[in-house]
Amino acid sequence: IRLPWLSLLLSIVFCSLSLAQDDQYLTFRTETLINNVVQDNQTGRIYVGAVNTIYQLSASLVREARTETGPKEDARTCTPPASACQDTKPMDNHNKLLLVHPLNGSLIVCGSRYKGICSLLNLSNVDQQIYYSDNKGERTYVASIEENVNVVGVMSVYMKEAHRFPVFVVGKGYGTQDSAKLISTRILQDFREWVVFENIIEASSVQTQSFVPKYLHDFRHAFKDDGFVYFLFSRTLDGTDNKNLTYISRLCENDHHYYSHTELQLNCGTDNEYNKVRTAYVANPGKELARRMSESGEYGNVVSWRKVLFVVASADDDPNKSALCMFPLDTINEKLRSIISACYIDSGKISGDPAVYIPYSSNKELCKSTIADTLEQHKCGADFLGSPLASKPKYALKVPAELKSGMLTAVSVAVENDHTIAFLGNSRGEVVKVSGHLETSNPARGVNKNLFFDLSHSHLYITTEKKVLPVQECSRQPNCQSCVGLKDPYCGWCVLEGRCTRRSECRRAEEKNGWLWSPDEKCVEIMSFFPPNLSCRKTETVRQTTWHHFGLRSGFYKPQMSWLMHVAADEARAAKWFLKMFTSSFPLIYSCDGGCCFFQGAKCPKFENPDPVLIPVGHKQHISFEGFNLDLYQVGPSVSVPYCGIYTTICIHDFHCFSVLIGVFYPFICAVVTLYNCAVGRQDCSLCKNADPKYRCVWCPKQKACVFEDLCSADIYNVECPEPEITDIIPKYGPLKGGIAITIRGSNMGIHRDDIVSITVVGEPCKHQKEKYSVSTSVVCEIGALPSRIPNWGQVEVEVKGGKKGTSSMVFTYQDPIPVSVKPKQGLKAGGTLITISGRTLETGSKNDVNINIGGVDCIVEDFGQDITCRTSEYRADKVPSDLLTISMKYGRGTIKTITNAFQFLENPTVHDHQPKSSFVWSAGLDRGFVLALDKCFSSSSQGRGFSRAMTAKEAQAFVGDVTCQVNTLQDDKLFLDPPSTAPSSRSRRHRRDTSAELLELLIKFGNGEWVVGSVQYEQKDHLALYIIIPAVIVPMLIIIAISVYCYRRKSQQAEREYEKVKHQLENLEESVRDRCKKEFTDLMIEMEDHTNDMSEGRIPLLDYKTYTDRVFFLPSKDGANDVMITGKLDIPEARRATVTQALNQFSNLLNSKTFLINFIRTLERSNDFNARAKVYFASLLTVALHGKLEYYTDIMRTLLLELMEEYVNSKNPKLMLRRSETVVERMLCNWMSICLYQFLKDSAGEPLYKLFRAIKHQIEKGPVDARVKKAKYTLNDTGLLGDDVEYSVLVRLVLVSFLSLWFRVKEKIIEQVYRNLPYSQRPKVDSVTLEWRPGSTGQILSDLDLTSQKEGRWRRINTLAHYNVRDNATLVLSRVLHTQQNYDQNHENHEERNALLEDDKVFHLVRPAEELDEIKSKRGSIKDKSMTKAITEIYLTRLLSVKGTLQQFVDDFFRSVLCSGAVVPPAVKYFFDFLDEQALKHNNVDEETIHIWKTNSLPLRFWVNILKNPHFIFDIHVTEVIDAALSVIAQTFMDACTKSEHKLSRDSPSNKLLYAKEISTYKKMVDDYYKGIRQMVPVSDQDMNTHLAEVSRSHTDKLNTQVALHQLYQYASKYYDGIIASLDEDPAAQSKQLTLRLQQIAAALENKVTDL
Repeated sequence: IRLPWLSLLLSIVFCSLSLAQDDQYLTFRTETLINNVVQDNQTGRIYVGAVNTIYQLSASLVREARTETGPKEDARTCTPPASACQDTKPMDNHNKLLLVHPLNGSLIVCGSRYKGICSLLNLSNVDQQIYYSDNKGERTYVASIEENVNVVGVMSVYMKEAHRFPVFVVGKGYGTQDSAKLISTRILQDFREWVVFENIIEASSVQTQSFVPKYLHDFRHAFKDDGFVYFLFSRTLDGTDNKNLTYISRLCENDHHYYSHTELQLNCGTDNEYNKVRTAYVANPGKELARRMSESGEYGNVVSWRKVLFVVASADDDPNKSALCMFPLDTINEKLRSIISACYIDSGKISGDPAVYIPYSSNKELCKSTIADTLEQHKCGADFLGSPLASKPKYALKVPAELKSGMLTAVSVAVENDHTIAFLGNSRGEVVKVSGHLETSNPARGVNKNLFFDLSHSHLYITTEKKVLPVQECSRQPNCQSCVGLKDPYCGWCVLEGRCTRRSECRRAEEKNGWLWSPDEKCVEIMSFFPPNLSCRKTETVRQTTWHHFGLRSGFYKPQMSWLMHVAADEARAAKWFLKMFTSSFPLIYSCDGGCCFFQGAKCPKFENPDPVLIPVGHKQHISFEGFNLDLYQVGPSVSVPYCGIYTTICIHDFHCFSVLIGVFYPFICAVVTLYNCAVGRQDCSLCKNADPKYRCVWCPKQKACVFEDLCSADIYNVECPEPEITDIIPKYGPLKGGIAITIRGSNMGIHRDDIVSITVVGEPCKHQKEKYSVSTSVVCEIGALPSRIPNWGQVEVEVKGGKKGTSSMVFTYQDPIPVSVKPKQGLKAGGTLITISGRTLETGSKNDVNINIGGVDCIVEDFGQDITCRTSEYRADKVPSDLLTISMKYGRGTIKTITNAFQFLENPTVHDHQPKSSFVWSAGLDRGFVLALDKCFSSSSQGRGFSRAMTAKEAQAFVGDVTCQVNTLQDDKLFLDPPSTAPSSRSRRHRRDTSAELLELLIKFGNGEWVVGSVQYEQKDHLALYIIIPAVIVPMLIIIAISVYCYRRKSQQAEREYEKVKHQLENLEESVRDRCKKEFTDLMIEMEDHTNDMSEGRIPLLDYKTYTDRVFFLPSKDGANDVMITGKLDIPEARRATVTQALNQFSNLLNSKTFLINFIRTLERSNDFNARAKVYFASLLTVALHGKLEYYTDIMRTLLLELMEEYVNSKNPKLMLRRSETVVERMLCNWMSICLYQFLKDSAGEPLYKLFRAIKHQIEKGPVDARVKKAKYTLNDTGLLGDDVEYSVLVRLVLVSFLSLWFRVKEKIIEQVYRNLPYSQRPKVDSVTLEWRPGSTGQILSDLDLTSQKEGRWRRINTLAHYNVRDNATLVLSRVLHTQQNYDQNHENHEERNALLEDDKVFHLVRPAEELDEIKSKRGSIKDKSMTKAITEIYLTRLLSVKGTLQQFVDDFFRSVLCSGAVVPPAVKYFFDFLDEQALKHNNVDEETIHIWKTNSLPLRFWVNILKNPHFIFDIHVTEVIDAALSVIAQTFMDACTKSEHKLSRDSPSNKLLYAKEISTYKKMVDDYYKGIRQMVPVSDQDMNTHLAEVSRSHTDKLNTQVALHQLYQYASKYYDGIIASLDEDPAAQSKQLTLRLQQIAAALENKVTDL
C-alpha cells in the first residue's frame, strides 16, 4: 500500500495503566517512506523497512541499530553486478520484502535494486550483514524493481533426502524488467548445486503457465495454516477483460512441484461489488462473532477456534469505495477440496455444471481423470493430474460486505472478552475501531499502512503522520457508568478495584461479577453496610446491600475464592479504599493502643498450632488449631464465635508459597499457615518431579501442569516427562577447535545431573559439565573440535534417560575468528589504553571465553562483538619503548589467533610545564572604529589592551571579509596583521553580514570571543601597463600560428592529389576484373529486388506452424507426405470412436506422469528391434502428444539428457554426444529446437534464407540446365557443373526462357511468372498443362520426344525450342489439360509413341553422360586424349567462383542473421547453452572444445543445417536437385565454420572446400563470437523459458493432430506392452501411483478386449 507522504511516523500505543494518565505515546520517525514493518515473535523487536534504510527498534520503539540500503548506482536494465553496467545513476532502494528468519537469527531483506536481490542481516544488529551476493545470476533475483509491484512472502520448510531446509515462499506481481516467477520457493543456505536465495522449485505447473502481464497479478497477503501456504491476490480473468477479481490460492507446504496450486475466486459484497483485494488479516473470531456468522447462514458453521480471513477490498469503478469481508478458512478449504475433486473425478463439473478450469492455458480439457479416490491418494496433486486449477466465476465463494467505508488500506483484528475488535486504517490517515457487532466505536485519529499488535496484544503498532488511536482508553473513565457506556469489549468495570480496566488487568475478574462488561450499561451499587465502625485490629464481616446482580460469597474456606469484603484488622486502609469505590461514606475503623489489644475489657483470644500448616491452592481443606482465652465467648457448654471468613495478606515465602494470616475472632490474634501453588516455579514436568515431597506436587498429563496430587484425576504414578525442549543456546558461535562452554536452556532436561545421557552440537559430542547443571532448565557442556566436513553449522541435541531427545530450533555455528587490525597501535607503559581489534567473525564464543595478551601483558576485554575492545594492563618490562609486540587472542582452550607486530608500549608522559598559566575571565579589551586603506603590500596593526595575557600569536585569529589574515606579532596592547594581497569577498563567513563593495569587515577572534573592530578598504590600481604587454606578445604569436597552418594545408593537399592519382589507377585496373561479376550481380539484384518487393508485401511463402512441424517431424519418414501424422486420418469405426477418444485422453494423462514416461522410453530403448528410424519417429510422435505441455516435455528431455551425458562422459568419448540421433532424447532435442526457433525463423532468419534460395535459383536457371544429368552451367557444386560450354540464347524475356530449354522447364518458367504471388502448393502442376506453339494460324503441341527428335547413333536428343526453330517473340500458349476421353486417347497414343522411340535408344538433353564419352574415347583415342577428357571439366571451375562471388552477399546475410548474438537470440538457445555450460562444470573431463562441440551438435548441425538443406521445411517452395546440390555446399561451409579443428587445404582438396576457404576463418570467428556473446547474455531462467514454452503450447497445440499422435504412440505401448508392465511393476513410485492398473485399463478400452482386471 503506497502512502501519500514521504515522512511517516511509526507509533506504538500503550494500553497499560501506567500511561493512562497522560497523552504521551512512544513514537519513532523515519526520514523516508516506510514500505514494510515486521516483528520478531521471540524478542518483540520491531524491524522497519523504509526507502534506503532498515531500522531495528526495541519493543518500545527505541532505535537500536540501522543500516543504509541506498541510494545505489543502478539502472533499470542493469544485470548485477552494477560495476559491469553502463548508464547507471543513484537510485532509491525500496524495501520489497521483510521477513524474520528466527532459526539462524537473521532478517531477510529484499529491495528494488539490482533486480530484487536479497540479503541476510543480523537480527541482533541489522548493521551487520550476514550474507549478500550479486553474482549468482537470475536464479537469485527474488523481488521486483518496479515500485508499484507488490511482493509478499512467508517462512516455510523444505524436505529433501532427509534434509530439512528453511525456505521462504514468495508471491510477486509481474514487472516489465522482472523475471516471470510469480510464485517461487527460495532456499536460505547453500546445498549442492543450490545457492542462497535460489528458487529450488522449477519446471512446475504453476510456474510454467503463461503468467504474462495481461493477467495483472497483484499480491497482497501470504500466510500458512495447517500444512498449507496461502496467497491472496487479484488478477484479471483471461487478459481480455481488465476487471480485477480477488483470488486465494493454496499450495501444500511439502509440494515440490506446485501441483497442488489451486485458485478460488472470492466475491465480496452483492454482485462482487468490492472486487479488488487491498489487504487482509488472519485471526480467530470471538465467540460472539462466530455465533453471529453461523446464525446469519452466509458463512456456514463458524467456530471460535478456527481462523477467519478478514479481507479489505475496494471497487474497480470507484476506488474510494471499500468494505470489510470475512471468509472462514474452513469454508475456503471446503470449496478448494470440491474444486480439486471435481477435476480429478468428474471432469471438472459439480452437479453437472462446469466449475473448474485450467487457467492461463488454451487447453481447457485437462480435467479428464475419472479414477476414484484420486483426491485421497493425491491430496497435493501429481504430475499426471491437471494443474494449476481455478474455480469458474459461477463457483466463487460469496460473502456479504459487512462494513462499507472510504478507501480502507489496513486491518488488524483482536479478540477481547469473547468479542472481536477490528482496527481499520484508511488512505486519509485515519482509523476506525470496530467491535464484534460492526459499529464504529471511536473516531479515527490518523492510522495507516502497517497495523499489528505486540506479542501480548496490549500494544498496537501503527504507521501514521498524525496522532494515534489507542487500542483502549479504559483508564480514562472515572466511574462504572462511563466505563460500561463505551460499549468497548476492551473496557469493563473491575468491581473490587473500583476502576475501568481490561479484563486481563482485573485481578479477580474470573470470579462471578468481578468484572462487569454490560451492553445495557448496568453497574453495581452499594445501598448500605453494617457495622458502621470497626476496630483496626479486629476481623469481621461487613454486611452490605447491593443493587444489580452483584453477590458476595461466604461459607467454607477456599483460599482462592475468598473475598476482600472480609476486612482484616491490619488492613484498615485497604478496607477504607475498597469501600470508597462503592459509596462516598465508609465504616469507621478504630485501633487499640498499647501492647496487647483489649476489646471490651477482655483478654485477647488467640490460636496456635494450626494443622495442617501447608495448604495447597485450589484444594478444599479443614484447618484445626488450639485456642486460648476463649471463655469470654463461651455460651452454654460450647464456645460461640461469630464466623467472619478469611482475608489473606499474601507475601512471597519459601519457594513461591504464601504466608496467610488467619483471624476468626474479633481480636486479631493470628495463626500462620503456608499457602502454596505447585504450578508456580514448576513450569515443566522435570521441575515438578523435583519438588520437595512434603508439597505432594505431581505432573498431571491431562492438565499438562504441576498440581497438588488430589487435584489430578489422571494416573499420576506412571507419568513420563515429555521430550526435552531447547529454547536457547548461549553462545551461538564457537571456534572450529572447540574448547568453549555453551549453555543450553530449555525445559524437561532431567531432574538430576546424571539424567543427561548425551549432548551433541552440530552432530559432534559435547562434554557435559555436571557441576553447572540446573534442574530441567539449563545444561552446560564443552564443545570439541569440528571435523573437516561441511556444513559447519547445525542443531543442538540433548538426550536424557529414557531415550528422550530434544533438538533445538535454532542452530549453532562453528566459525574461525580472524583478527586483522588493531587501533591504536601504541599505548602507555602504565596501561589503561583502550584498543579495538577488528576482523572477521570475532564474535565467536562469549566475552568470558576470550583472553587477550599483548607480549605477556593481559588486556581485559570490555566490549565483545563484531569488534573486540580491551584495556591494557601495566607493562613491566624494562625496554621502553618496547618492540612491536604480538597480540594473542585465545578462544577457549585451543584456539589461538595472533596479530604480529601489532602493538608497542611507550614511556609514560611526563608533564614539565604548561602554557598558558592564565586565561581570560571573559575577554580582552579592544579598541574599535577605524578604517584602513590597504595597498598591494602592507601590514596592519590593531590597538587595545590585555592581548597577550593568556593568548599567543598562533592562537589569535583575524579575518578580512571571508579570508584569514596572518597574525605576525601579539603584544599586550597591539596586534600586527598581514591582510590578503587581493580583495576578498565582502560577505563574512562567520556572521554573513552584508557590507558595501568597498568596505570589508576586520574581525578579531580570541578564544570564543569575537570583535568586529572596523572596516578595511582596498585601493584600486591602474593596470594600463598590462593592456600594452598582452597585445605585444599575443599578436606575433597568432601570425606565426597562421603561417604554420597554411604551410601544413598546402603540403597535405599535394599528398592527397598524389593519393587520388594512384587510387584512380588501381580502380581502373580493378574495373575490368569486376565487370563480369558486376553484370551478373546486377541481373541478380534486379530480380531479387522484385522478390524483395514481393516479400515486403508479405509474400514470403512461409508455412504455417502445423505444416512446418509436419514436414520437420514426419516428412523424412518412410511414408513421406502420406504419413498418417500429416494426413491426420485414423481408421476407427464410428461405434468405437467415443470410447477410443476417452481412452486416448486417459493415455494422455498417463504420459503426463513422469514416472510412466521415463519407464516407457527406457523400455523401448532396451529393445533390440527398436531401431534408429523408430526412435526418430517415436520422438516426433511424443513431441506432438506433449505439445500442450511443452514445459513438461522440456523437463523429460532434461532428465534424459542428463542420463545421456553421464553415459558419454563416464564411459564414452564426450565429444561424440549429440552427433547423431541414436537415442530418443537426441531427436527430442532436435524437435525442441525446431519448435522454439519457428518464431525466430519467421521474424528474423527466414527472410535472408529465402533471399539466398531465390538468388541460387536465379543463378542456376539463368543458364542451361541439363534435365537428364541434373547439371547446370551456373552452380556452386563442382559435381553438378555442366562440363561443356553449351551455347545458348535467351528467348521470351518476360520469363527468361533459354533457347535450349525443355518443355517442362518452359512450362515451369511460365507458371512461376504467372503465379508468382501464389505459394508453390497452390500453383498448377506442370503435368496438368500443355504447351502449344502457334507460328501462324495453326498450332503445334510441343513435346519432349517425337518422330522428329534428333538422333546421334544410339542416342536421341530431347527436343528443345531450338529443335522447333522457335524464335524470340514467338507465340506460346499454356493451357490446362482437360481430362476427357479424347484427351486421354491422344495422351495414350503419345505415350505409346514415346515408348517406341525410347525402346532402342538412349536419351540425353544437352550433353551425353561422361561414362559414355569415356567409353567412346577409350576405344579410339590415346592416353593423352584420356587425360584431356578428365581435365576438361576443370576448365569451367572458374564459373563456381563467379557464382560464389555473386551469391556472397546473400550467404553472408544469412550467416549474420543466424550467428549474431548482438541481435535477438532465441531464448531456447541461451537456455540450452547455459544448461550445457552448467553440466560441463560438474565434470572434470569436459573442456572448452567439448562444450563447443556439444553446442555445435545441438544447434547448428541439428537444426540450421537441416533447414538450410531443406528450405521447403519452412517455405512453400519446390527445391530441385540442382538447387539442392548448391545448398549442400553452403550447408557444408556452415558445418566447417562450426568446428574447432583447422582445415588444412591442398591442391587435392575438394573444390567445394576450396571455394569458401578464404571465408571459413571469418565464419569461424563469427561462431566463436556468437557462443561467447550468448554466454555473456542475461541468463534465461527456467521460469522465463517455461513461460515462452507455455505461450507456444497455447498458440499452436489445438492445430496439431494430437489424438493421432497419441494413437500412434499407443501402438508402441501395445507392441512392447509386457516389457512396460514389468518395468512399472519394479518401480516403487509407479506402484504407489497405480500406473500398471491405469495402463491395463487403457489397453482394455483401446484394444476392445477383456483383461484380468
